[in-house]
Amino acid sequence: MTSVARWVEVHRLAVAGREAGIARDVGDRVGRVWLATSRFTDVARLAELTLTLGEDARALYQLGWAKTATGDRAAALEYYGQALRLCRAAGDRGNEAATLSNIGLVYNGLGERQRALEYYGQALPILREVGDRAGEAATLINIGAVYDELGERQRALEYYGQSLPMRREVGDRRGEAVTRYNVAMIHRAQGDLGRAVAELEQVVELDRQVSHPDLQSDTEMLHRVRQELASSNRDQESR
Repeated sequence: MTSVARWVEVHRLAVAGREAGIARDVGDRVGRVWLATSRFTDVARLAELTLTLGEDARALYQLGWAKTATGDRAAALEYYGQALRLCRAAGDRGNEAATLSNIGLVYNGLGERQRALEYYGQALPILREVGDRAGEAATLINIGAVYDELGERQRALEYYGQSLPMRREVGDRRGEAVTRYNVAMIHRAQGDLGRAVAELEQVVELDRQVSHPDLQSDTEMLHRVRQELASSNRDQESR
């Protein structure tokens, strides 16, 4: 029996024995493993069992995440809202910020961009307060993505630009590659092909370093934008 399977059995026994503390701790541990491997239905079932023993912010948070991933955004908002209330009551600022950010993601998925910005905006100062640089970088990127979707590309670039040093600081090269790709696409849309190429060159190099699955597609995009730049230069020279 694997270690996770053993923990699942411990959780089952804890629920059956009404041992709330054990069920919550073990459920949180197993839930985090399953979330990382996209076992969202299993996460939801585990969290629901934990919640039969009473309210628990971690179980509600994981249930909200699972419901988001399986497309039930209304339920996700309900569970995240309950988790947020418990985090605030407990003074748990770190998980409060994480929950606010995830609520923002749900609203963005619903197309409610301003509501998404509202929740990201609440999360950001808390993340700074608790020193969560990785979470701050992710939230800045999420804000940038919303502005990108709204067509406010310059504002999107500002937020992406703020996130990049943090990505490097926490060693998140995959995240840096994704962010730089988004920056490159904005420069391309604005007609600044030289800067787009420069960003994509860094994206491809980062992809190689971390064996990113997007290496081939990002390399193809770099080749395409280089061709666009060469064509644009030829047009200018022929005028």
